[in-house]
Amino acid sequence: MIVIPDDFPSVFEGSAAHERVKALGQVRLYTGRGAENEAELARRIGEARVAVNIRAYARFTESVFNACTNLELISIWGVGTDNIDLATAARRGVIVCNTPGSNAFAVAEHAIALMLAVARKIPQIDREMRSGAWPREMLTQLYGKTVAVFGTGSIGARVSDLARGLGMDVLAWSARRDTPAAKDDMLRRADFVTLHVRLTPETRDFIGQREFGLMKPGAMLVNTGRGALIDRESLLSALATGQIAGAGLDVFHDEPLKAGDPLLGCANAVLSPHNAGQTPEVRRDGLLRTIENVENFLAGKPTNVVSA
Repeated sequence: MIVIPDDFPSVFEGSAAHERVKALGQVRLYTGRGAENEAELARRIGEARVAVNIRAYARFTESVFNACTNLELISIWGVGTDNIDLATAARRGVIVCNTPGSNAFAVAEHAIALMLAVARKIPQIDREMRSGAWPREMLTQLYGKTVAVFGTGSIGARVSDLARGLGMDVLAWSARRDTPAAKDDMLRRADFVTLHVRLTPETRDFIGQREFGLMKPGAMLVNTGRGALIDRESLLSALATGQIAGAGLDVFHDEPLKAGDPLLGCANAVLSPHNAGQTPEVRRDGLLRTIENVENFLAGKPTNVVSA
């Protein structure tokens, strides 16, 4: 049995990947709300051998693994694994696969778009013009500026390429290769900071009060990784006080943002609803790669395996 427990909002139903997975055996697809509840997620998975994880709100915790004793594979649409208890998966012998690189071009473009939107104040200027104003304030150009790219995977590497194409000086930091001291040095030097590291216990609050204190007053921050890479209260303070010039955010601690969230009132923040990878190409190719991982697992040759 193959289960897709969390196709809400639905992207999988009726897709090429949906048709392809049907050839692999019995398939059960859930397109309604509910998978954010651990008990309901476990109920939906039931006795299935394979779970295809579409949404990060479906959290595969120890209690879910304990309830789903037949589970052998979780195939994730996307790269992030912070919703999976990888240590428990490893103990249980459950293989976890993802689709690295499938959204790299789209997310990298979005990161640059947020960088430009913050630097050129495009949303603010658009609002002012629609109200009858003709704003003439100074803007920030990217050419000649320094960008610190944290994370050198497929997305971070593509952001670096695009930034160089805009004439920016690129500083790149890898969690596997570089030291905390190198991180601090980059923060001090950067005009722009963009986050592409994987969310782990070590990278949670990767940017907090101390890191904001190291950044230039005119620096701008972009996050298309995970909301929890930034300490929320420190971010709100840095934006409110002008400790940094602005931020472009596609990811948040709580998604979707609730009415009245303080971020909605930050004029120097440009917000998008975790949709950096929402292109037809990413959806098509990523979902197909998710099913390819299932095919390869069933053939005894697992691919794109994520370790704890």
